[in-house]
Amino acid sequence: MELLLHQVLAGLATGGIYACMALAVVMIYQAIDHLNFAQGEMAMFSTFIAWQLLQWGVPYWAAFVLTIAISFLAGVVIERTVFKPIHKAPVLTHVVMFIALFAIINSAAGFIWDFTIKSVPSPFGTQPLFGQRLISAHDAGMIAVTLVLLVLLYLFFRHTRVGLAMRAAAANPDSARLAGIRVGWMVALGWGMAAAVGSVAGMLIAPVVFLEPNMMLSILLYGFAAAVVGGLTSPGGAVFGGFAVGVVENLAGTFIPYVGRELKLSIALFIIVAVLIVKPSGLFGRRVVTRV
Repeated sequence: MELLLHQVLAGLATGGIYACMALAVVMIYQAIDHLNFAQGEMAMFSTFIAWQLLQWGVPYWAAFVLTIAISFLAGVVIERTVFKPIHKAPVLTHVVMFIALFAIINSAAGFIWDFTIKSVPSPFGTQPLFGQRLISAHDAGMIAVTLVLLVLLYLFFRHTRVGLAMRAAAANPDSARLAGIRVGWMVALGWGMAAAVGSVAGMLIAPVVFLEPNMMLSILLYGFAAAVVGGLTSPGGAVFGGFAVGVVENLAGTFIPYVGRELKLSIALFIIVAVLIVKPSGLFGRRVVTRV
């Protein structure tokens, strides 16, 4: 029983990271109707920025906030300079651009900081929480930071003019334009917020998986799985999917024979395929009906 509870709590901790990645994926999907395959690399690059700030002697939480701000600005700049000019281009053009962005960011990180593995300190420590072996202080900290972030995002989108404008622009761009909303800038803000949320995921998971240019590949795959489970049109569903995928992955790796750590990644692929077969719109996503 203790092992089961430990794995559930550990799954919730990593599930919070998957929820952040899924939320970032959904935010960009709602803005431009495409999946950002470079979302993980953007988060990885942001984590390297945070690591560099720490190496320069910046206190952890100051580096944390600075990295979020830098990531937000970088997301806006990428949308304005790279994707705004091709917003009416075919789907394949966007896919190629995302793959190119993935390769460029990955190579740039390796060129600047090289491909050796780096350790990132945890602001919460690595000891068991309150002396209990059920959950470590870092896992508890990841859950707490993730929940605070999700509450702040919920309040932003529900109770601020900019948040409501972003929701309107994502739901119906044409009607939003008629209401005087600058849809293009709302899309750019969505990119910035997605990059900021992704940077939080990268900084929180780095002490666990260590820092190197390919650190976010599996995290992004789990994030995609979480977004598919919850629904690509439902931010709340993406959050639920993140926690669910984290718990399922941990329990499967522990209790299902022959899965172990080596085959845990295949759990995400299985979840994606299963959900797409049974309910393509996800558990909480809305079905899109097109009149012809």
